[in-house]
Amino acid sequence: MSNSELACVYSALILHDAGLAITAEKMTTLIKAAGVSFEPIWPNLFARALEGKDIGALICNVGSGAAAGAVAGASGGGGGGDAGEAPAAEEKKEEKKQESESESDDDMGFGLFD
Repeated sequence: MSNSELACVYSALILHDAGLAITAEKMTTLIKAAGVSFEPIWPNLFARALEGKDIGALICNVGSGAAAGAVAGASGGGGGGDAGEAPAAEEKKEEKKQESESESDDDMGFGLFD
């Protein structure tokens, strides 16, 4: 991410926090006041992208997209099996993973001082 983009993100957050409308002119004013050099296209793009959006909801839902995808994938989406099979399969995979890690640590085929 470039400095221009970061400056736009921070200026949009500042404007939201102050309860002001997020416009390209206000973002440009904030970025200039901060002394950051930026490409003039970025404030316009960010202002258009954020127009009509609930910034508070965007901030609160930053990580929920990946979690929702994982839950949806684990809870159903597959073939004709019942939902009880997925957790059991995950437990078996975790057990195998733990066993393989401990086995590889036990014998690497050489010693520390060989």
